[in-house]
Amino acid sequence: MKILAISDVEEKILWDFYDKELTKDVDLIISCGDLNRHYLEFLVTMVNCPLLYVPGNHDSSYEKDPPQGCICIDDQVFDYKGLRILGLGGSMRYKPGPYMYSEREMRSRYRRLRPRISMMNGFDMLVTHAPAKGYGDLDDLPHHGFETFNEILLQHRPAYMLHGHVHSQYGRITREHQHPGGTKILNVNGHQVLELGEDAHPAHGKTGSFLYDLYVSLTAK
Repeated sequence: MKILAISDVEEKILWDFYDKELTKDVDLIISCGDLNRHYLEFLVTMVNCPLLYVPGNHDSSYEKDPPQGCICIDDQVFDYKGLRILGLGGSMRYKPGPYMYSEREMRSRYRRLRPRISMMNGFDMLVTHAPAKGYGDLDDLPHHGFETFNEILLQHRPAYMLHGHVHSQYGRITREHQHPGGTKILNVNGHQVLELGEDAHPAHGKTGSFLYDLYVSLTAK
């Protein structure tokens, strides 16, 4: 599975001077937030594949005008052809406004999703806007990472975590971290292309959860 992951910066090579070679054979687009909705709508149209997104802290306009033709996976576990993706958008709260959360609020969001995670026998990819604490975050409050994400990664050990929020223009940033739980953490600021092998997630409807796999088999008919 080929994934185009995007965040934070509307890149000219993917918009003004769209280069179709960059999106050749892309199966799925994932946005980690803080992107113009028209940018997402352009990409979902031109690439002609599903686009999943979580909101960033600057995406308050999504409340009134969400990107058309795209799928919000915030506070969900979304199954795309067997790839189970947990979405938790937003950043650390540093002022009033939507899509900003305290550590306690982020932990509560995760706890509400635990029954769904259990029913699906885990998940394979965590998609967020903010980073995990200590893994690509910064010292200032707006760019603090969430300790809750570390708890999630240690508890469920997904193969990947994708995030944005920390821009390359802030200075030299590390694009990739390896979490102690085994998760590969990627800062996809701008864009990044991922190639997932067949062993990166279970086959669709083969999670090992009897109830969920039964549901998939029944709804597929």
